[in-house]
Amino acid sequence: MANARNRSLEVTIISGEDLRINGRPIKNNAFVTVKAESRCSPSSHESTKPDARGDSYPYWDEKLHVELPAGSPYVVVEAHRRSSSAGDKLVGMAWIPVSDFVGDYTPENHLHFLSYRLRDAKGLRNGIINISVRVVTSSHKGASSCSSPLPPPVLESRMPVDREKHGGTVTGVPVWFPNQWKS
Repeated sequence: MANARNRSLEVTIISGEDLRINGRPIKNNAFVTVKAESRCSPSSHESTKPDARGDSYPYWDEKLHVELPAGSPYVVVEAHRRSSSAGDKLVGMAWIPVSDFVGDYTPENHLHFLSYRLRDAKGLRNGIINISVRVVTSSHKGASSCSSPLPPPVLESRMPVDREKHGGTVTGVPVWFPNQWKS
């Protein structure tokens, strides 16, 4: 069997800002769940403990570990309020594109600090969630639960050499040097 890359996420739920239910600031027991959305496998989720301080600006600073199946387009972060009488109530959620922390030129073990606007069940703005995300990779034997994973994209750049054939057009990437404009 071919080697497949298994990715997991280390998501630290740092804090929330201005969390509300029905327009009123929440007073206690806010917690957060994180899960990776995938078309191919059931999503597992992890949750923080309820915030002990008890206000609409909760602070958790709690690390959660979530498996990231191949082809997962989003990670879903949901803020809830736990109530003994009414059960868990959704405060807000954010659908975070995996492309925000996977790919580009960032090393896989890079720590990303991110903030996202939460939306309530009606789609209205309802606070902000502050998180950090680190992609943790390991190799394992076996096939993935979805189709075989695609090889990593290869960065390719081309520059025309023949001026007459290509019209003399060259595409470049602008580079800015901090001391470039100082006199």
